[in-house]
Amino acid sequence: MRSKLLSLATLLPVSTLWAAEEVVAEVAEAAPTLDVGNTAWVLTATALVMLMTPAGLALFYGGMSRSKNLLNTVAMSVMGYILASIIWVVCGYTLAFGTDIGGIIGFDSLFMSGIKVTDIWATGNIPVLLFAAFQMTFAGITVALISGALIERLKFSTWMIFVPIWVIVVYAPIAHWVWGGGFLSKDGVLDFAGGTVVHINAGVAGLVMALMLGKRNDFGKAMFPSSVTLTVLGASMLWFGWFGFNAGSELGADGIAASAFLVTNTAAAVAAVSWMLVEYVTYKKFTLLGIASGIVAGLVAITPAAGFVDTAGALVIGLVAGVVAFYGVNGLKKALKYDDSLDAFGIHGLAGIWGAIATGIFANPEVNELGKGLLYGNPDQLLIQVEGVVVTAIYTAIATAIVFKIASILTGGARVESDEESQGLDEVAHGEKAFNLR
Repeated sequence: MRSKLLSLATLLPVSTLWAAEEVVAEVAEAAPTLDVGNTAWVLTATALVMLMTPAGLALFYGGMSRSKNLLNTVAMSVMGYILASIIWVVCGYTLAFGTDIGGIIGFDSLFMSGIKVTDIWATGNIPVLLFAAFQMTFAGITVALISGALIERLKFSTWMIFVPIWVIVVYAPIAHWVWGGGFLSKDGVLDFAGGTVVHINAGVAGLVMALMLGKRNDFGKAMFPSSVTLTVLGASMLWFGWFGFNAGSELGADGIAASAFLVTNTAAAVAAVSWMLVEYVTYKKFTLLGIASGIVAGLVAITPAAGFVDTAGALVIGLVAGVVAFYGVNGLKKALKYDDSLDAFGIHGLAGIWGAIATGIFANPEVNELGKGLLYGNPDQLLIQVEGVVVTAIYTAIATAIVFKIASILTGGARVESDEESQGLDEVAHGEKAFNLR
């Protein structure tokens, strides 16, 4: 058989053989090939980001709540991640990253049924399923961040209804607009890892829900955190996981990922110092709670800029983030008297807004050719960033109010009874205590 094929080949014109070889080469070149190094890094980054919600954020928020509500606060973060994970594979992923429909939403199929294990995501040449898993962790932490504005007075049942609807109605569309080929992406909004999609989104949603839910009964009185130690531990775990959050968003093990890693650490460190110094000038104390809050504020602010700015830009972004978040927590909230329990808006919303705008100022094309900001001769980028901030904030505010109202109606009201609030939601909702001092 082999000899017959060889004989046949000798009869073919040489030009025909060359043409066939060229076709085979073109097909091979067109088909994406799995990049093992990038895949290994994004697998690691996905695990790091997953750790941020049911561990890092849960401890960060839990330690700041009062001891009678610590477990409930942790449960809201953990359940937020759980429910978002389920909704993501059912329909969230396709709504965010499916085939674009009018720049507003995506869609391909439910249950990710059209994705094969061999399908390759073009950016980074990683498996599509891995990209979907990485993005799933972002949806999980975004909705969990909202809970910080609502603790100590929200029904757990309302939260469980709210989370899946919000992921579908609010998170998935905004993710599509910015990252999935939607209209903000086409307008040129820069958001490397989630300034608009994650932090402005969560911060504004938290503020809206806090206003709708009302203040805690003892709002304005001294409320002491159950464990600053847990909060600092949580902040440290968030910091650790944030390297996957930001550097992983490059979807590749390359120089931009390394730069994102470094500027993430830089902004967090300098924001912690700037918060600490402003706090000392104001209250004459260096609190660990303030240092932990400054770390998170810096991480939030650098997130949209991580893959676009150099270390000098990161220093400025972090420096301003610590100050902005401090006054958001200790100035704006007190002046307007709203009860954002753990400062989801003061830290994530305001630092996220600053970070998104700062990206339009400090984006350096020498770091990433996709981003060129005001300081590098492109003032239009600043206006585009403002567009992203305004559009995200307006849509989030309106859509969140509607979703929260629906969840409230379905659960007979979102607010726990006054006596249940006084007793604490750990025992009321979960029948457990965080600390058994016996």
